Amino acid sequence: MATTNPWKQFQGLLPKASRIIGTVTSHNSNGTSTLTLRNGSTITVRGQTVAVGQKVLVEDGEVRREVPDLPVYNVQI
Repeated sequence: MATTNPWKQFQGLLPKASRIIGTVTSHNSNGTSTLTLRNGSTITVRGQTVAVGQKVLVEDGEVRREVPDLPVYNVQI
């Protein structure tokens, strides 16, 4: 049965998993990859399906797919 609660409907539109975009800097021997994020920090995630130097989409700590390298703009409001 569908809910009529607007907050629950809104929550249903949100992604369930956390999403991060980063650049692959290395592949590790244990099946993980090291990424550099846009803010300069590095993280380690599961998976090695994308080549070093490419941008990737990470969901729940695992490499999902390659993403295009698009420009990033910061706007102060």
